[in-house]
Amino acid sequence: MTISIKTALRAVAAPGILLLATACVQQPRPLYYWGGYQEQVYDYFKNAGGGFEKQIIALEADTEKARATGAQLPPGFHAHLGLLYAQVGKENQVIQQLETEKTLYPESAKYMDFLIARYSGSGEKK
Repeated sequence: MTISIKTALRAVAAPGILLLATACVQQPRPLYYWGGYQEQVYDYFKNAGGGFEKQIIALEADTEKARATGAQLPPGFHAHLGLLYAQVGKENQVIQQLETEKTLYPESAKYMDFLIARYSGSGEKK
């Protein structure tokens, strides 16, 4: 049984070319920078009633990381951060985060306006 050199080269070259081609493909950049957002939301609901400062620090750090890389934060991020600020009484930052959410995601404008109105006292506040 003899294998020609040409056949052997084809057998070796084909996977090599395929490997080289796939190595050159760039992975698409994620749409959002999630950081620890999902873990913080889970932690918020899991440990309702505590740990708000820790979650705020984590989300503020994620905000800085996203800003440094030019990445966009996911929908709900700023609203959740505003909720956390409300829990610790940082009222000016609540409105600022809700306004940011509304600006970045205009589809949430009605709900953010509702929350702002409730929180600022022009609506009913719980």
